[in-house]
Amino acid sequence: MTAEPLLAILVGVLFATATYLMLRRSLVKLVIGLILLSNAANLLIFATSGLTRGAPPLIPEGMLTPEGPVADPLPQALILTAIVISFGVLAFAVVLIHRAYEVVGADDLDEMKDTDT
Repeated sequence: MTAEPLLAILVGVLFATATYLMLRRSLVKLVIGLILLSNAANLLIFATSGLTRGAPPLIPEGMLTPEGPVADPLPQALILTAIVISFGVLAFAVVLIHRAYEVVGADDLDEMKDTDT
């Protein structure tokens, strides 16, 4: 069995788990869901780009195209950008949740709604 179907199943499971965790009432589970969602998006980009081994896309002098199979650098750049963006979103969410817990004193969203602060 090739790796593409396994990666597709893994991406689906990660997206489903992330969605489930983000719909829970706990803020900690929300952060874990955000982590899983960003990892699922990175794996999706990686899987859709194709799993081919190849040389770097360098064109030899005097030629118009590279020789042999080459690796596509665009998915790697997209994944690197997605990692940086997801790290920023995660850092913001952790700080926001920490501050909300300090002010309200609860992790559950129902308990936060019922407090009068």
